[in-house]
Amino acid sequence: MIRIRPYRDSDENTVLSWCRDEETFARWTAGVLGPYPLTAEDFRKTGGMMRFTALDEKEPAGFFTMRNPKETLDEVRIGFVIVDPARRGQGVGRAMLRLALRYAFDIYQADRVSLAVFEDNAPACACYRAAGFAETGLRETYRMNGVERTALEMACARASGAPGKGCEEAEAHT
Repeated sequence: MIRIRPYRDSDENTVLSWCRDEETFARWTAGVLGPYPLTAEDFRKTGGMMRFTALDEKEPAGFFTMRNPKETLDEVRIGFVIVDPARRGQGVGRAMLRLALRYAFDIYQADRVSLAVFEDNAPACACYRAAGFAETGLRETYRMNGVERTALEMACARASGAPGKGCEEAEAHT
């Protein structure tokens, strides 16, 4: 069973250990936290966001952040999503994101939850869809290490009919 709790500083070394190569780093941070390899100091730049650790029993299994992308509090943006490499493909990411949606909608009272993912990251895109997110049509280009990569926005809205329709169904199956 996956649970989420607020991130603790004692999680730092574990979370940083999951980023083992430059490609994982690029997909995880989009270069926003500095150059590879990620240092503890650079990782601490996420400290101004709501940070969460997913637990599988008592062990950290995943990490993500939430923040407000706008001046208003009606939207939450999920970022820096990473799952322990030993647990990938086992439903940890999907369960973690469904819990993140429940937190955003039920506790934070957001109307919309969004995230960005590189379109060439098929496993992450599939995970986000399975959690209830849908593409919004918005795209953004990042240039990392001389290569352009396109990130697509995915979102989940509380009200049906908006981008991300299906969140309520995904939450019901958590």
